[in-house]
Amino acid sequence: MRIAVDIDDTLNIIDRVGRAGAYIERKNLNFHLASEFSNKFVEVYDWEMPDVLEFIRDGGIVAFTDAEVRKGAREALTQWREMGHEIVILTSRQEDWFVNPEKVARDWLEKRHIPYDELVAEIPFAEKGKYCKEHGISILIDDEPEACIAAQELGVRAVLAVGKHNIHRANEVRYGGANWKQINAVVRRILALIDR
Repeated sequence: MRIAVDIDDTLNIIDRVGRAGAYIERKNLNFHLASEFSNKFVEVYDWEMPDVLEFIRDGGIVAFTDAEVRKGAREALTQWREMGHEIVILTSRQEDWFVNPEKVARDWLEKRHIPYDELVAEIPFAEKGKYCKEHGISILIDDEPEACIAAQELGVRAVLAVGKHNIHRANEVRYGGANWKQINAVVRRILALIDR
């Protein structure tokens, strides 16, 4: 079985408020907190995309490169591989933010000993379900409700990595988990259903 897993806010925890807040304070910029729990840098403060891109280019990329692994993620992926399943890391990271999104993702995964079989970058979250369907991926784990809903509509089983930024939409996705213990349990249930 092939299982696709997102990186940002799924495998890791990104401190958008702290990282961007420190940058804004250091640069003495006049931006204010807009949405403490957003998973999009452009929505966290009252700034525009050019401001966010400048932040990323001025060292803000460390929010991604230094992000900590969510507890239990490494162990779950290790177990799935030991069970014979293939892990595809499927990220929406784009070139305009990361220059080489695949290399940045690979470095993060390897430094944290996250097991995987394939890495695919620059897949917009709205296209992840289509990608999974076209590439024989049975399960998608992602924190973006839109990615999960689109996958479900195409017959791909989607598991929402639930957090403060998306809990209000958790009921739109059939499966979900607030931590990797729950996500692992849900994936194992899905695998058992598929194997019947």
